[in-house]
Amino acid sequence: MDHRRPDDGASSLRLRRHNNRASTTSPKASDALPLPLYLTNAIFFTLFFSVAYYLLHRWRDKIRSSTPLHVLTFYELASILSLIASFIYLLCFFGIHFVQSFISRPSNDVVWEDDVTDILLPQIPILPPLHLAHHHDDEIVKSVVEGETPSYSLESTLGDCRRAVAIRREALQRVTGRSLQGLPLEGFDYESILGQCCEMPVGYVQIPVGVAGPLLLDGFEYTVPMATTEGCLVASTNRGCKAIYASGGASSVVLKDGMSRAPVVRFSTAKRAAQLKFFLEDPLNFDTLALVFNRSSRFARLQHIQCTMAGKNLYLRFTCSTGDAMGMNMVSKGVQNVLDFLQSDFPDMDIIGISGNFCSDKKPAAVNWIEGRGKSVVCEAIIKEEVVKKVLKTNVAALVELNMLKNLAGSAVAGAFGGYNAHASNIVSAIFIATGQDPAQNIESSHCITMMEAVNDGRDLHISVTMPSIEVGTVGGGTQLASQSACLNLLGVKGANKESPGSNSRLLATIVAGSVLAGELSLMSAIAAGQLVQSHMKYNRSSQNVCQM
Repeated sequence: MDHRRPDDGASSLRLRRHNNRASTTSPKASDALPLPLYLTNAIFFTLFFSVAYYLLHRWRDKIRSSTPLHVLTFYELASILSLIASFIYLLCFFGIHFVQSFISRPSNDVVWEDDVTDILLPQIPILPPLHLAHHHDDEIVKSVVEGETPSYSLESTLGDCRRAVAIRREALQRVTGRSLQGLPLEGFDYESILGQCCEMPVGYVQIPVGVAGPLLLDGFEYTVPMATTEGCLVASTNRGCKAIYASGGASSVVLKDGMSRAPVVRFSTAKRAAQLKFFLEDPLNFDTLALVFNRSSRFARLQHIQCTMAGKNLYLRFTCSTGDAMGMNMVSKGVQNVLDFLQSDFPDMDIIGISGNFCSDKKPAAVNWIEGRGKSVVCEAIIKEEVVKKVLKTNVAALVELNMLKNLAGSAVAGAFGGYNAHASNIVSAIFIATGQDPAQNIESSHCITMMEAVNDGRDLHISVTMPSIEVGTVGGGTQLASQSACLNLLGVKGANKESPGSNSRLLATIVAGSVLAGELSLMSAIAAGQLVQSHMKYNRSSQNVCQM
């Protein structure tokens, strides 16, 4: 599917490219040939075209003199053999790699940032040393340590991901002189991450997963998985869930659902850049642009284009729906389609980059706080007075005052944008890691403003969280791994929803917002009641002697 990360073929292609670079720079690679590689290529190129030219002239003379073509002289026979030999050489050297590049290329055809050097550097196809797989592990480790075998090519060379990780791990320990004891090796499916989640693995990190809940949200109960190493976090969120449940539950609304990508293009003059801006913002042109954009995927649907200028530079913020995928690959491919289409009418447009940071991805930016990115969600609940007192151990007036002075005024004094909350990032990060989301997108996904107000004559508490840019998906990337897939399954949002594409990812976004609501409620209550330091001293301090570790 278009929204998935590149598959194993793409990884092996990337490994071959790295292997090619290593082969061209290593003196041992050139020593294996009797002649320099460029000279060998030149000889076979010259031989191929020379004998082809000679044979064409000979056959033309035979046709003119009515001589049978199958009657061959010694020189003609030698020329045919030379033609065949040079053709086989050129086919093996260039043709096979050319065909494999199409077979191995990922379906979304998106150029990743870490692929740029692979494209710019010359690519000389060298077949991997398959015989290495039959060597003993100690011999391969020695080869990696001495630089004869690239560490990043072990998976493709050996054909065994588990063995490749063990060899890379041992080589790393020998090179650095430092032990990796304590970093687990066994018990992980390394095949599942090849080409999509992590390169050059040497093990995996264990992060405990706790559950909070049940979270009563929109009439349904959810047990929320949270991967964290912070004490009190799961317990605190669980207390918030208890308070929400006892008060009748929370409700949520998805306000927007659209992923964005913003390329930057440049013209020779600002006037010319403005012409493209007006063209893109003209409603009469939207249907044509949407048709071009939507070819990228059966789930991609262009919603709008927002343009802004900086001199003669133009930033184009495309926003589209992406089904149940988080959608970065999908929207990037759609943007590329539109840029290619625009090039015919604006040939002087210089495409500087597919991303110009007006998106804005994995960085704090006001545009996401104002315009939204991914799923924009608001979640609210009314907590009854007796619940505030018995479960949260505080009172409504204290919570309202603390929220105003801390989350609103305090954040304003700090110059925050998007950070008008107590600890939304805590809950977002824990759920992201547990469910296979991109942890770096926690930055914009944690934008949140927490509001508290006394209602029903001041007896009860109305609390809400508004989160304009929750970036989640239930397919693609880390969501396919076994552990993360199990956590998604626990929430009932695993994979794509065939009946209503996009509903699983939207539901996951509301669960994130509902969990943040519970976390905000509990932490603010702990602060208002003066319990924060006491609880962390009890649950978040190690009893081990760190000097002996």
